[in-house]
Amino acid sequence: MAEDQKRGNPSDHLANERTLLAWTRTSIGIMAFGFVVVKFSLFVKQISLVLGKEYAIHSRGVSALVGILLVAVGAVTTVFSYVRYKRTEKQLTDGTYRHSSLLITLLTAFIFLVSVLLIVYLIESA
Repeated sequence: MAEDQKRGNPSDHLANERTLLAWTRTSIGIMAFGFVVVKFSLFVKQISLVLGKEYAIHSRGVSALVGILLVAVGAVTTVFSYVRYKRTEKQLTDGTYRHSSLLITLLTAFIFLVSVLLIVYLIESA
């Protein structure tokens, strides 16, 4: 095998970088959503003060826990995506690339689980 072929195609490396950037955007989005979830109850309390009305907010601390969990998952996603980027880079350089969908599967399952929990929470609090 020629040395140029062993290093991988430059477009493969550029695609790997674009994938890392997409994962980075995803993790930022997850963290931003977590932040919004944590701060939403504070927003509702403040808007009720501005309007001069009392709104009963039944807070069990669930939104804070879910929001913090989302921010943590966003941070972990950033780390895992960088590890995946470096592993793919090495595989491309060595000419031994193997596709892995573990990160995608785990993140999809987590987001689905959080979505179901948020739906249940919204139904109970309505």
